[in-house]
Amino acid sequence: MEQYTVYILYSESADKYYIGHTAHLEQRLQQHNDPYVDTHQSKYTLKNGPWNLVYSEVNFDSRSAAMKREREIKRWKSKVMVRKLITSRETGQD
Repeated sequence: MEQYTVYILYSESADKYYIGHTAHLEQRLQQHNDPYVDTHQSKYTLKNGPWNLVYSEVNFDSRSAAMKREREIKRWKSKVMVRKLITSRETGQD
C-alpha cells in the first residue's frame, strides 16, 4: 500500500507557496523544479520557481485522505496561516 504525503513548497524569488500531495515526494519536487523531467509540471510552478520543500505531512493511507488535508490547507487562503503551520512544525508545537 502506498503512503501519501501532503507538502508545501516555497519560492523565495516569487514569495509564494505551493501546496500539493504525492506518493513520491522527491520525484515530485524534481518535477516542480525541472520542466524537462516530466510533463506533470503546472504552469504555476513553472513560472514561479525554484521551489524548496518547507513542510510535509507523511503517512496518509489513501490518496483521498491526502487530498482532503491538501484542500483543508488551501482553503485557508492565507500566507499567515501557512507560515504558522510551518513554524509550528519547526518549533515542535503541532
